Amino acid sequence: MPTATPAPTPKAVIHQRYGAKAVYRVEEVREAVDGACPGLALPQSTRSVYRGHLDLAGVLSVTTPGTFVRKKDAEQAAAQMAIDKLGIQPTDNIPSTPEEAWEELIARISYFFADENFPTSSHPLVGHLSVTIRRTRDLLGRIPISAIVACDVKVHTLCKIIDPKAEFDPLLVLSMIYNAAKQSTGVSVSNSNFWIQSQRPYSPEAVDLALQRWSGISDPIRVEAVLVPCVMEDEPKAVSFNLSENEHYMVDIASKLSATDSSHVLVSRTVGKTSSEIRFYFPAPDVQLVSDLSNNVVGCRGDGNINRVINKRASYISGQTIYGDAILANVGYTRRDSELQTENVTLCTYYRTLLGKMPDGIYKISKDSILVAELPCVYSRTSWKGPSPRDLLCSFCRLQRLSEPYFTVNKVSASCNVPGSAVCSEEMGSLKTAKQSQCAKDGRIDKENPDVFKCYVKIFSKKRELLLEYSTDDNWSKESDAIQNSALKVLIWFNHYFKQLNTHMEKLYLPKSTDGFTIYPNIFLQEFAMCLSVYGKSSGGDSGTCSAVGPFTMDTSQQQLENSAFLTDIDGQDSGVFPSHGSLTCISYSVYVLMKDKRKKYLLEVNNEFEFEIGAGAVRTQLESCITQLSVDQSASFVDELSDRDLILAAASELSPDLSKISRDSCVLEFSVKVLQVTEPMEDRMEKALFSPPLSKQRVEFAVRHINQLHATTLVDFGCGSGSLLDSLLEHPTTLEKIVGVDISRKGLTRAAKSLHQKLSKKLLMQSNVPAAVLYHGSVTDFDSRVYGFDIGTCLEVIEHVEEDEASLFGSVVLSSFCPAVLIVSTPNYEYNPILQRSAMPNKEEEPEENTGPCKFRNHDHKFEWTRAQFQHWATGLAASHSYSVEFSGVGGSGEEPGYASQIAVFRRMTRDQEESSPKEDDPRQPYEVLWEWANASMPSN
Repeated sequence: MPTATPAPTPKAVIHQRYGAKAVYRVEEVREAVDGACPGLALPQSTRSVYRGHLDLAGVLSVTTPGTFVRKKDAEQAAAQMAIDKLGIQPTDNIPSTPEEAWEELIARISYFFADENFPTSSHPLVGHLSVTIRRTRDLLGRIPISAIVACDVKVHTLCKIIDPKAEFDPLLVLSMIYNAAKQSTGVSVSNSNFWIQSQRPYSPEAVDLALQRWSGISDPIRVEAVLVPCVMEDEPKAVSFNLSENEHYMVDIASKLSATDSSHVLVSRTVGKTSSEIRFYFPAPDVQLVSDLSNNVVGCRGDGNINRVINKRASYISGQTIYGDAILANVGYTRRDSELQTENVTLCTYYRTLLGKMPDGIYKISKDSILVAELPCVYSRTSWKGPSPRDLLCSFCRLQRLSEPYFTVNKVSASCNVPGSAVCSEEMGSLKTAKQSQCAKDGRIDKENPDVFKCYVKIFSKKRELLLEYSTDDNWSKESDAIQNSALKVLIWFNHYFKQLNTHMEKLYLPKSTDGFTIYPNIFLQEFAMCLSVYGKSSGGDSGTCSAVGPFTMDTSQQQLENSAFLTDIDGQDSGVFPSHGSLTCISYSVYVLMKDKRKKYLLEVNNEFEFEIGAGAVRTQLESCITQLSVDQSASFVDELSDRDLILAAASELSPDLSKISRDSCVLEFSVKVLQVTEPMEDRMEKALFSPPLSKQRVEFAVRHINQLHATTLVDFGCGSGSLLDSLLEHPTTLEKIVGVDISRKGLTRAAKSLHQKLSKKLLMQSNVPAAVLYHGSVTDFDSRVYGFDIGTCLEVIEHVEEDEASLFGSVVLSSFCPAVLIVSTPNYEYNPILQRSAMPNKEEEPEENTGPCKFRNHDHKFEWTRAQFQHWATGLAASHSYSVEFSGVGGSGEEPGYASQIAVFRRMTRDQEESSPKEDDPRQPYEVLWEWANASMPSN
């Protein structure tokens, strides 16, 4: 079962007391670490740690004596030091029974109106009393009961103990305070409305001190707010009201809501950040008699059906029952300031608040990228930007008024029976199959490191009823990795589900079990009933993402969509540095909504520096397609279909009448993008830093040696990607007369064509020998007779990007159908990873640990990485099955334990008798599409 509500963190305690006056500073220092790796180009001998500083504006300044691996730990330690020095005590004990809570509620209301507390108290309620006295000189200080609701968290806590329903019903809270006030000493309440006041006038001296403490409004203040209609078909709209010294701010709000007076305005709890005063203000339902509230009975005139006037949108956002039209405004008194605090609330604020309740909303807002950022489908400590998946999931649950996520982390041993693991042949002993190798991904289980972690996640309703649980067979070398990856999987599941909420209710399907998830539909649908009712109507059909919902898959692997963006207004010279899979890419962009009929466009979103990882699903597909066609310092524009309407309105800082009428039929989005910087994938950075020349260059040199030894004239690169090997081969003198690349990615082939065209054009101008070149779009597991019988085939660092069964299929198809004389295949050596990762720069936020379990893969896109024995088993099996011999070598390192960094198999076709010659060259199958071709006039077409 979920644990009890945790105690507030030291930072939370300091914030509650001092707010913005608490200023934190984190100092980064370097300290020596053990475990440097001798013999490598860049042994790592230091790490980043942090020292925390906290300054409390003229009260106290502290610095942590020690250092911490994580910034947030340094800040929490500084806050705890301040708490200890200031002698701040834990909050008072919470009453354990409704009876005790009721007695304390009565006493607390009496305390608010006691004469001796009035002048010196910093409680925000005194601010309400002061403005009332300043306005009317009524020394009784009459204020609306809802002012107490707005000002005092402890009153809410006591009401929840008395009746748990009070957490979600402001009207019930109002009735409790009214009833308690009638029993409170020195307090008077009205019998005809919801006013509360002191029974005795405050002394003039007390009033003077209070007015000095709580300053009034010197000049009128205009406050922008949002009116959220109760009727779902009516759109929220901007409203404003003017605050002056002569009026309490709730008087103006009451006027906007057409309430009887300000005492009939109810107040929700704060919406969004706890440091803000954003709340919903709404009229109290028309109760029959105020005296009915004395027994906590709420009645309604007419047919008594109070549910029909519930404001679903406001109720969903606030997590409380809101009645009638409501105003979302940021105005109120706080402990941190001596004057009324106000801040404008715009329609953008409203839609961003709504977006923040979505599973991916907090991530988008934290990145300040509503229309571009997407929740990544993979987690990597080195490249993840923004709040961690665990923090995002916790925030999502809080905003949905669910219990905190429940994480169970188990330490397991590799000797345990891992689901999906098996032994291969007797010759391979304990080697793992494809499923077991998959467990090694990003640091998963390995027999050499027994201590690894599993994480299970449970999501409970606010009533502590289980509504979702997630379990996985994946194991992780670090406890934090297990938690973060499991949290991300749960977030992605919720995101998939929320994308379907525009579907008609009768078509909505909620599977009980899918991909490690167990769902409890009755509890789940009950908990999200208000959410379903809001999203089923608020956006209309225009923003729907699907028309019918059935079981949905939880495959979170990145789908490489090949519908490339059509670029216009391309500007800038080709620098030759292109974003590639796994690279960290920094861009600037602007997004406009373009009105087709009026030929107008409105700026929605600008970001001057946005960084993300290519291939992680971290941005909208069309934008990634665009930037992978550009090099650094190039810019371009493209258009894409309109996003969901709520996203558009959340992104727009200013809403024009045109934007409120947008639709996918009449509008498109126009993107202007520039590539600022590309940082190579961690795998490439490690290789360049630790090997001279870099591994990629060593692999090319290995291929060149075999080309010239064989006097090869034709070469095909299977899985050529962006053409890096073919491009590099043109820089070396070889015997090649024709080079061919085959790949499934149009984007990669497009980049390859640009690069090859430039290099071949230069060679032609220099009157060098220029080979013919062809780029084919197609799958390497589909046979095409135009690529049959080449002198040499290459497949360098490719097979690890597909599942192991696909790697085996590739090997079989190439050796049995394409039949190159020689095939060179390279792939990372998993046994070498500890050396690479010990020598890499450690994550600044995470402490390197010894014996943390199996190593991560070099790239999160790798589906497997093999040991030498696994690779040799795979290669010798293929060679024996298809009349090839095979020899093993590698590049990177000396070849001694633990082998080469990049292991290589060289397959050689055995001599066939003439009668056994394959008829493949006469096979008419040619499924490949010629994407680009450089025809050499002296070289006949193959």
